[in-house]
Amino acid sequence: MIMRDRITGSKALMRALQAEGVKTIFGYPGGTIMPVYDALYDYTRGEKKCFDHILVRHEQGATHAAEGYARISGEVGVALVTSGPGVTNTLTGIADAMLDSTPIVVIAGQVPINALGTDAFQEVDLVGVSQPISKWSYQIRRAEDVAWAVSRAFYIARSGRPGPVVLDFAKNAQVEEIDWEPKKVDFIRSYVPYPKLDQQAVQQAAEIINNAKKPLALVGQGVELGNAQEELKAFLEKADIPAGRTMLGLSALPSNHPLNVGMLGMHGNYAVNLQEQECDVLIAIGMRFSDRVTGNLKTYAKQAKIIHLDIDRSEIDKNVKTDIAVVADCKESLPALTALVNVNNHAEWRESFKPLDEKERQKVIEPAIHPQSGPLLMGEVVHAVAEKAPDDAILVTDVGQNQLFATRYFKYHNKRSICTSGGLGTMGYGMPAAIGATFAAPQRTVCCFMGDGGFQMCIEELGTIMEQKAPVKMILMNNHYLGNVRQWQDMFWMRRKSFTKMMNPCYELIAQGYGIPYVAVTDRKDLAVAVEKMLTTKGPFILECAIKEDDDVLPMTPPGMNVNDMMLEI
Repeated sequence: MIMRDRITGSKALMRALQAEGVKTIFGYPGGTIMPVYDALYDYTRGEKKCFDHILVRHEQGATHAAEGYARISGEVGVALVTSGPGVTNTLTGIADAMLDSTPIVVIAGQVPINALGTDAFQEVDLVGVSQPISKWSYQIRRAEDVAWAVSRAFYIARSGRPGPVVLDFAKNAQVEEIDWEPKKVDFIRSYVPYPKLDQQAVQQAAEIINNAKKPLALVGQGVELGNAQEELKAFLEKADIPAGRTMLGLSALPSNHPLNVGMLGMHGNYAVNLQEQECDVLIAIGMRFSDRVTGNLKTYAKQAKIIHLDIDRSEIDKNVKTDIAVVADCKESLPALTALVNVNNHAEWRESFKPLDEKERQKVIEPAIHPQSGPLLMGEVVHAVAEKAPDDAILVTDVGQNQLFATRYFKYHNKRSICTSGGLGTMGYGMPAAIGATFAAPQRTVCCFMGDGGFQMCIEELGTIMEQKAPVKMILMNNHYLGNVRQWQDMFWMRRKSFTKMMNPCYELIAQGYGIPYVAVTDRKDLAVAVEKMLTTKGPFILECAIKEDDDVLPMTPPGMNVNDMMLEI
C-alpha cells in the first residue's frame, strides 16, 4: 500500500519555499494569511526550523527589506502579508523592485474563492492591481497548484532580467488537503530569459571598439545582477576603456579601479558626464539609459557610435538609438567581446578626464568633504563614515539629497555593496532595505544614510531593528527640510519654499524609546569620534547630524538640459 503524504496548501507552501532555498521571510500576519502563519510556526522553531521570519512593522517595510536582502545576497527576497490593506501596502515596494530589476516574491492571503467578487472583508483584486508593476502575478485557487506556482514564481523572479512576482493565495487553497508532490519549473513557453548570443553582433561590436580612439563604457546594475564583475574588469582592462557607473551599478567596478571615471547622471561626476559628449564609441553594459543619466535625448552622445549590451531586448532603442545591440546576459556577452577586442592603449583619452576631475575636485568635492567653517555638510559626514568604515561595508540610502551625497562620496571596494531606490525614488526605502541587507550579509557593516524626511517615512521599522537587534548603522542627516525639493524650489521656483520645511521630533527620545544607542553631532570637531563610536558599537546605532539647511548637491545637470550643461555652482 502506498503511503500518501497528505498535507494542507499552507504546509505545501512551506515545503515549496524550502525547495527554493529560502532562508529568510519578511512578513506581517493577518486574517486571510493565518493558515500559512500557523504552518510557519513549526518551520521557524524546533527541529523543523528552516526559516527565519522577521516581523516588520508595516507591509511596505516587508517588501523593501526583501529588496535589500535580494540586492545584497543575490537571492530572491520573500515577503508574506495578508489581503486588502496588507497587500496594497506592498505595492510601492513591488513597483520599486520592478523598476530596479530586484528579484522578490510577494505572497499575500486572499479571501476564499467562493467569496471573490463579493467585496468580502479585506478583498482586493490583487492580480489586477499588481499586474502592471510585476513580472508575473498569479492567483492560487487550489492547494494542488501551490508547488507549481511557487516554483514558477521563483524561476521568473530570478531568471533573465530579475523582478518582482506576486502570488495571491486564496484562503480555501491554504486549508485544503492534497497529496504532496514537489514541482520544478525551469521552462515556460514564450518566456526566453536568456537570449541566444548573436556572434555576428559581438564581432561587429568588437570591430567598432578596436577602431575607437575615445571609447567610453557605461556600467549598470546588469553587471551585478549577472555576477559579471570580473568579466567586466577583464574587458575594460584589455581594451583600456574608461568606465562610468550608474547609481545602481556603483559597486560593479571598485571605486579605486584605475579605469573608473566616476558616477553618471544628473548629480554624477563632472568629467564623465562631459566626456559622454566627446567619446566616439559609447558601450552601455547592463544599463537602461534612464532620463537621469542622459539628460536631453535630442543631443545625447550624437557624435558616438552606440553599442548596447543588455539581457532585456525591450531596453534596446527604447531611449537611445543603438548602432549595435548585443542581447544576452553580460556574463556571456562580455567574455565573448573580450576575446575579440585588441589589447589597446587609450592613455591620451584617459588623460583628458583629469583636468575636468581636478576642476570638480577644487570647486565641489573639497568644499563638500573638507569645509573649513559653518554648519556640518552632508558630503563631509558621508566622507567621514566612508573613511572609517570597513572595505566591505554596504551603503544603503534613502531618497533625496542624502542619497545623492552618499552615493557620490561613499567608497565601493566589494561587489554588491550598494542598496538604493533608483527608478522609483522611494522615500522610506532606506531603513527597511538596510534591515534586509543585515540578514543577507550579517558579517558586513551596513551604513544607512537617511534624511529627516525619509527617516520618518518608515520610522516604525525601528521596532523591527530593536526586536532583531539588526546591526544597522543609521546616519540621520537632519536639515529640517525636504532638501532635494527645497533645492529645486530655490533653483527653478523663485525660492518659494512651498511646504518643504519640516518640524521634527526629538530623535534622541525616539532612539531611547526603542533602546537604540544614539549620538548627536552639531560641531565638526566631534564628528570623527562619533563615527568611530557608531562603527565600534555592537548592534544598531543612530548618529544624528545637524546639517546646514541649504546644503546643495552639486554638480547638477538641470532636468531636460544637455548632459554636458553640468553646473559646478549655483
